Amino acid sequence: MLNVSIKILPAVVLAFVCLVDTAGYAGELYYRADGEPVVLARGSARALGRLGFRYENGFGVPQDYATAADLYHRAAEQGDAFAQARLGLSYDRGHGVPRDFILAYKWLDLAAARSSRREHDFYQRLRDAVAEKMSLEQVAEGQRLALIWAANWSGGRRR
Repeated sequence: MLNVSIKILPAVVLAFVCLVDTAGYAGELYYRADGEPVVLARGSARALGRLGFRYENGFGVPQDYATAADLYHRAAEQGDAFAQARLGLSYDRGHGVPRDFILAYKWLDLAAARSSRREHDFYQRLRDAVAEKMSLEQVAEGQRLALIWAANWSGGRRR
């Protein structure tokens, strides 16, 4: 019984933090097939991205790249620049998703386009570092995918 309580404690604490945090999300506790508790967020894109960061780095929850990438993807689709950048880095490194420089470029390009000036320069440098690993055709494909996504995105919702 004590062993189960110790395993659940980080997830319960995170769920509580999620419920009272001003970022505007509520947590939902579920268990993976291996018995590890996982907290899913619902609500704001910003909150999903920050929760993904916790899973990526193991802050208060077990480190899980696949869960982090899923949360980043959900937030990135809602237009969160932080999550778009983190998802791009996940694709660049192959953390939780297959390594794919084209998708890494796409998400980092979108993050650079949607962020503040200070973040823009940082995300642009990350995007350019990924571009150095790619052919011109791959860069063009990444740009094309970013343009298609941006054309279909409208104020927080995909068309």
